[in-house]
Amino acid sequence: MNRGREPSWARPATGSVARARQGRSAPRVPSLHTPAHGGEPGHAPQRLPESGRHTTDGPWRKAGYHIGMHFPVRAITLDLDDTLWPFAPIGARVERVLHEWLLQHCPRTAQRFPIEAMRKLREQLFIERPDLAHDFSLLRKLSLVRAMELAGDDPGHADAAFKAFYEERNRVEFYDDALPALARLAARVPLAAISNGNADLSRVGVSAHFAFQLGAREHGTPKPAASIFHAACARFPHTPGDVLHVGDDIEMDVLGAHRAGLRSCWINRDNARWPHADVRPDLEFTTLAQLADWLDAAHTPEPLAA
Repeated sequence: MNRGREPSWARPATGSVARARQGRSAPRVPSLHTPAHGGEPGHAPQRLPESGRHTTDGPWRKAGYHIGMHFPVRAITLDLDDTLWPFAPIGARVERVLHEWLLQHCPRTAQRFPIEAMRKLREQLFIERPDLAHDFSLLRKLSLVRAMELAGDDPGHADAAFKAFYEERNRVEFYDDALPALARLAARVPLAAISNGNADLSRVGVSAHFAFQLGAREHGTPKPAASIFHAACARFPHTPGDVLHVGDDIEMDVLGAHRAGLRSCWINRDNARWPHADVRPDLEFTTLAQLADWLDAAHTPEPLAA
């Protein structure tokens, strides 16, 4: 975690955060977590002046903020791909790196399965093995074994080929706001990563900001299953209603977290329009920096009365 001063989540809560945890918050308004939406009662946001209420219209929608939405957050779970860094450049690059490795070490495989053919082979294996939908690493290895066998190369090279792929897969280029925002978030509350992908926080270089990482491979079931969210909450340990999940994917992250009873924050970097009329994220921002701003405001102690 953070070096130097003690993170604020390790210190007693004060001000509005403390009162919210003790059940003395202001009157409530409906949100994702009211019974009408199938969520947990008792976790709706505070009622706020009209100028600062949670909204997706007007200036707040354009700015990406849900200004004034305050509720207690005791821990945060974060998606990785397309939340902390864009995945598309990684996906294109790893295919080239793997193909170049095969050209050098397994030329028959590289010839029979150029990038597009290798992708189709991998997709076919995904269809054949739905039981491994949670384990991208194993599916990648099995696709390499099959390609080498079909091409007449030694499938014993599959582990070395995967190693070359995996090293490149963990070379990421963070969004400009991601690293400073991670440090700010981690200073406030404990963080955990929940991902269906196979990135490794230690290899990426940001594990110090996280209490733990929970992948679909380790858990056995991918997002949006409620069980992976509940497993992360149990490891903090906090109840789902006290945990905020942050991610870019509407189905996997926002709706998955909502159905599991967590608070949800949609990182909407493309400024897309929310597609559902019956359910909305608790928070929506275009950057992680905006989420850090929101959390700073939510954790700022109220001034003492004169």
